[in-house]
Amino acid sequence: MEATTPPAPLMRIEIAFVLKLAELLHRYGAPAHRLEGALSRVTASLALRGSFFASPTAIFAYFDGPEGQQTHLIRAEPGEVDLDALSRVDAVAREVATGARSAAEGLEELRRIRADPAPYGPWLTAFCFALVSTAAGRFFGGGGVELLATFLAGLAVGALAVGAGRFPALGRIFEAVAAVVVAAGAIAATRWLGPMAVDTVTLSALIILLPGLTLTVAMNELATGNLVSGMARVAGASVTFLKIGLGIALGYQLGALLVEGSFQAPPHALPEWTQLVALLVSPPCFAVLFRARRRDLGWLFLAGLIAFGGARCGAYLLGPALGVFLGALLVGIAANIFARWRRRPASVIMVPGIIFLVPGSFGLRSLSSFLGENALAGVQSAFTMVLVAMSLVGGLLVANALVEPRGDL
Repeated sequence: MEATTPPAPLMRIEIAFVLKLAELLHRYGAPAHRLEGALSRVTASLALRGSFFASPTAIFAYFDGPEGQQTHLIRAEPGEVDLDALSRVDAVAREVATGARSAAEGLEELRRIRADPAPYGPWLTAFCFALVSTAAGRFFGGGGVELLATFLAGLAVGALAVGAGRFPALGRIFEAVAAVVVAAGAIAATRWLGPMAVDTVTLSALIILLPGLTLTVAMNELATGNLVSGMARVAGASVTFLKIGLGIALGYQLGALLVEGSFQAPPHALPEWTQLVALLVSPPCFAVLFRARRRDLGWLFLAGLIAFGGARCGAYLLGPALGVFLGALLVGIAANIFARWRRRPASVIMVPGIIFLVPGSFGLRSLSSFLGENALAGVQSAFTMVLVAMSLVGGLLVANALVEPRGDL
């Protein structure tokens, strides 16, 4: 008599909902500790027993119920932050958890959210790349010539980002290609614009590609005990730094072949009020890049002002590196108050706030120093990057202790 394999147990609709919820939370930028907490909370509300393990590339889900034990693996690529979709997913999860919506209805709504097109067009996104780069150039002390070159270089990076989203082969080497184009283009631009601070232009144009936010999330995960996910993100951020750094080195060599003589010159200082202009320009651009709701623009302005003002006050009191602690503390408190008051994810305030504080520029400067055989400066910049990241994470952790978050997102 032939042995027969017993049929696999049917998947309950509640389990299907939890798995889809896990996929979308991961896709829209939830870190491991918050993702696992949200899934555990929803699972318990559905009278399920489950446990979860999340990493940047996979999610394991285990369920134990009347149908037997089930283990599921979701293979997932690291997604981009999408604040609008994250808010909608959080709302669906809360409605299902409270019984306002059935699991079947919730699953259908999650599929609808996943199928919705991006809220902003690709060329508006490319234009916002350019504006964010130009604002960063002002914060890094660039003059008028540097800001013009940065705007053009940032526009090129935005166009490449649009192409990377459509052509997977370009997406795999996007950061390196963008670094080559920006570095070579910055030097080539001196033929028409005259000598300028090429390093400032290069760093500013690539600022949105630096994995400072990834590194900060990694440090947060390590601090909360999610060691596998945290180390995986650290490794991913390190590889991104390497790709950008090597691309810059290659771009500088190509640019030197196009321009003879000296092309470096110190920037001409701009009036102080131009920093305020740069600060006001950044939140609408972040709303597009992070796909926030249009009606949340005021909250993004508030997050930027809190982060910038807190970091400036902290730098005055504690020094530049530790001053980030105060900025992160104020952003974290504001984000948790917003989440409890508006019943929305704290990420709506937290992500656009901490983007002003992340230490990505120190990492790139460290790598550039090593490539220039200046090991001492490279070590100093790397240490500063880690110190800033830990100050930022420390501020967020203390903020969660002072004002308890509404939920896991």
